[in-house]
Order: sequence, then C-alpha cells, then structure tokens
Amino acid sequence: FSSSNGVKAVQNRLSLNGNSLGSRPRGLKIAAVGRKTAKSLENLGVCPDFIPPQFIAESLIENFPVPGLGLRILLPRVQSGGRSLLLEAFSKGGANVVEVPAYESRCPDEIPEGTLNALMNGRVDAIAFTSGKTVIHTAKLMRKQCGIQWKEKLLRVKIISIGPQTTKSCKKHLQRVSEEAEPHDLQGLVDACVKAMKR
Repeated sequence: FSSSNGVKAVQNRLSLNGNSLGSRPRGLKIAAVGRKTAKSLENLGVCPDFIPPQFIAESLIENFPVPGLGLRILLPRVQSGGRSLLLEAFSKGGANVVEVPAYESRCPDEIPEGTLNALMNGRVDAIAFTSGKTVIHTAKLMRKQCGIQWKEKLLRVKIISIGPQTTKSCKKHLQRVSEEAEPHDLQGLVDACVKAMKR
C-alpha cells in the first residue's frame, strides 16, 4: 500500500464479501509506504510487515526485504495521475504484479469562496502540498478563477512540498518550491512549514 486511500478502498471492497484485511491469510505480507498508511492499517488491526525507511516509493523498492522473483504482488493505486514506478520495478525484478485502480481523486469545480478571497487579498502565508495532483489541481483552479496573472497571487506565499515527486510538480506548475518535507510524511510537512516561515 502506498497510501491510506488504498487501504480504505481495499478494506471497503473486502467488507462487501464479509472479509477484512485483519483476517487475511497468514502467508500474505503487507508493506506500507509512510506512517499514515501504516496507521490506517493498524486501525484495522493489521501490523504492516514492512515499512521502508523513507516514506516514498523509491525507498520501498530499494529496501524491499526479499527478492522480487516469483512474488505475486497486488498494488492498489489511484485510478489516474499516479506513477507506475512500483509496477515497473517489481515486474523488472521478476514479480507477477497486479495493479488495481482502487480509488480516484478529482479536481473540484472551484476554490471555495473564503479560500479564494484569502488568496486574492494576500492573507495566505503558505500552501502545503501533499501530492503532485493537488499542485496540478490548484494551478488549474487558480488559472480559471484568477486569470492569466494568477501566479502573481502566490509570489509572497511559501510553497511547501511533502516529497520529491510533489516538488517536481511544484517546480513544473508553480516554478518554485520553498521547502520539502523530511521525512516525507505529514509531521515532516508541518516541520517544513515551520522552517519555511522562520526563514
């Protein structure tokens, strides 16, 4: 599992058949990328068998505890916009990988009025992004609702990223990033916000 959304989606699907992740077969091992994902599993009574040292997909691949050859791996993931890194890496290592679109995240129709007013009037100090997709959606909505000069509204705003892929998205769509979380989780994101604001 690379996200808590994936955990919830699989658990919901299993529950339709009267099953749960907590009652999985004894030989089925579960890996979780990140503390939040692990916590979602623990809330279901599931202790992850492996959590990589860094909370990103690359760390899962680099530190995976067993060879991939012959393994059967299920990868629940977002339906669109996600990376295929895990699929490609495990497949290359000889694993039989099944990638399942388990959930979808969509761009809302507009930025809520109160949030938009705060952005337009300089009352936002920082924006903390938890995924590349939220960066893309924010840029799209800002362009739609603020016009061609939308980037000017963000000049004084600190741009905080949760990790390397989100940082790439920030640089591509916003042309900058003020701080990147380390570790790449929500607490790291909070710490990065504090660090950026102190600067």
